[in-house]
Amino acid sequence: MMKAIIIEDEEPARDLLRKYLEPFTDIEIIGEYIDGYEGAKAINKLKPDVVFLDIQLPRLTGIEVLELLEHAPMLIFTTAYDEYALKAFEKNAVDYLLKPFSRDRFSQAIERAKSRISTQPNTEQSIQQLAENLTTESHLTRIVVKSPKAMNVIPVDDILYLEAQDDYVMIHTSESRHMKKQTMKYFEDRLNPDQFVRIHRSFIANVSHITKLEPYSKDAFIAVLKNGAKLNVSNSGYKALKERLSF
Repeated sequence: MMKAIIIEDEEPARDLLRKYLEPFTDIEIIGEYIDGYEGAKAINKLKPDVVFLDIQLPRLTGIEVLELLEHAPMLIFTTAYDEYALKAFEKNAVDYLLKPFSRDRFSQAIERAKSRISTQPNTEQSIQQLAENLTTESHLTRIVVKSPKAMNVIPVDDILYLEAQDDYVMIHTSESRHMKKQTMKYFEDRLNPDQFVRIHRSFIANVSHITKLEPYSKDAFIAVLKNGAKLNVSNSGYKALKERLSF
């Protein structure tokens, strides 16, 4: 018996998925959720085999849900936005149902999921790759981070700086710190370069929080932030800051 979860904020769409699933007696719906936050928690707790996931959801988008998963189910996207389709298929989504979709098209997606479960189980790594490739915003506006007690949504405007920590990145805000398994290159490519500058191999700084640059040695500087934090600035980081701040 396959276990399925539906994450969809529109009631008519949930009704349709339930109706289309009725003939598939080997699939049990173990949960329905109307927002990404509750959906992500349910996937990690209930560990379904397949998830019907809308992209545009309250609280967390379908893409942000992927970033929080500890369990890697087969994913069937259900959305009205076809801009995601090609990238989804390229990176291991089982299928992509563009609303409105027919019963026959839905059945094809189910058969594809069954085949994939028996031959090519998803992995946590492939889910994370999918999340990265589905990011369509020109620049990140917020970052989701899972902690042992909560799922945190951090607006990028609240970020003071990011710090490399081996395979992780520490995200510093004025109120707290959050560790996320990601690379500095990922954030360097996705944060607005008018707002964030890679000032050192270990630091990306929010330039609006830099109050001054202090000489550290003959060819090195320290960036002092509004909260008093002091960050090393490399030669390339200094050039990037000079270009960005026009000094």
